[in-house]
Amino acid sequence: MKKNRPVNLDISTINLPAPALVSILHRISGVVLFAVVALLLCMLDSSLESEQGFQKVAEFFTSVPAKLVLWASLAALIYHLVAGVRHLIMDMGIGESLEGGRRGAIIVLVLSVVLILLAGVLIW
Repeated sequence: MKKNRPVNLDISTINLPAPALVSILHRISGVVLFAVVALLLCMLDSSLESEQGFQKVAEFFTSVPAKLVLWASLAALIYHLVAGVRHLIMDMGIGESLEGGRRGAIIVLVLSVVLILLAGVLIW
């Protein structure tokens, strides 16, 4: 093993290929979903507790920050779903080649952006 290999620990300077970017974003979206589920369950509990709790939650979702949080949550869910379907398709043996992986990653990115923008239009 070479002892004088170059070491680059600054990930912002690395030009990641599309499949690597899709994989990293898939993991990040999973962490975001894990955190958001706790928040949404708390809001569900509050809304089911009483009529006043429901009104508070309904009023909360009319504010701009709440809509941004909801949109970010939906964005994470949409991206995680689309990337997860890509993984399932690859588990069936489709798109396992280098070129297939690149195409699949680009399809995931484009489809996710379109669906996230559509979700934003529906929320706003």
